[in-house]
Amino acid sequence: MRAALWITVSLVLLALASCQEQKTKSELIVKEGMVWIPSGDFLMGSEDLQSRRDESPKHPVHVDGFWMDQTEVTNAEFAAFVDATGYVTTAEIAPDWEEIKKELPPETPKPHDSLLQAASLVFQATKGPVDLNAYDRWWKWQPKASWRLPKGPKSSIEGKENHPVVHISWYDAQAYAKWIGKRLPTEAEWEWAARGGKQEALYPWGDEPVYEGAPKANAWEGNFPYQNEVRDLFFYTAPVASFEPNSFGLYDMAGNVWEWCSDWYAFDFYATLDGDAVTNPQGPEKSYDPYQPYLQQKVMRGGSFLCNDAYCSGYRVSARMKSSPDTGLQHTGFRLVKDATPIALK
Repeated sequence: MRAALWITVSLVLLALASCQEQKTKSELIVKEGMVWIPSGDFLMGSEDLQSRRDESPKHPVHVDGFWMDQTEVTNAEFAAFVDATGYVTTAEIAPDWEEIKKELPPETPKPHDSLLQAASLVFQATKGPVDLNAYDRWWKWQPKASWRLPKGPKSSIEGKENHPVVHISWYDAQAYAKWIGKRLPTEAEWEWAARGGKQEALYPWGDEPVYEGAPKANAWEGNFPYQNEVRDLFFYTAPVASFEPNSFGLYDMAGNVWEWCSDWYAFDFYATLDGDAVTNPQGPEKSYDPYQPYLQQKVMRGGSFLCNDAYCSGYRVSARMKSSPDTGLQHTGFRLVKDATPIALK
């Protein structure tokens, strides 16, 4: 009986999604850089061959309508915020060991003082194949790297004003959101928006593999992390809106930079729902990751310029990533949403 009911629900959702997609293509409402995302029902998560355990089971979700930034927040937009408020990002502040050790296993030794300085993680391509579980082979703790200096002291964002701002922690994104009067999307809102009304699609554009046909997203093309063919023309970040939008009018919902969501990350959150339909889920009450049990983490979505099928396939609409809210990286940014009616943004 439960299986039959599930099949019926799935068919209904597919039919609704098909109708939704037909409508949104001709009825996009765009104002002030945001697009109206209509309410809808979908099966959240994935159980395909590329999916990870934290993406299942698939479960029915209803999301109310909301406004969403068409693009990721750019360097120029974040600079305006900093100029107006004097805000200093997490990456520009030296880490506090007393706070850090609270989220580490007991008796973890204090790192050398050279590591406890204002810095962020910067990507460095390797010279050849490496163990893809050895993240330290391609990530470097770079002093003074920040949103202003994305590769470190000798870099800048000059000429990259329309690129997504990076090295942004969850706390930085929250501060910007509060200043501009918006908020971070929930994980469910983000996935519904990324799907663009396509119920069973693997990617924001449909099912065509990311490396077939014309470039569809800024991702790693070749052998990660040492050989990038750069078919999409970008090794690091790309200017926002460099690729075609999805059916909801959203750009870069796959690749370019990972995007923060409001939810805490819990590895088993989908399983706790037990297949029950949920409306506007806000995520778990606390973080849980069996692989990093002491670390509190927030959800990130969408993949980045480093994503590759051999590594993470993070550009799939259901793919989940997580990081501690006080961490920024060279491939981490955000976009925001706003609650309102579809006829008035303010």
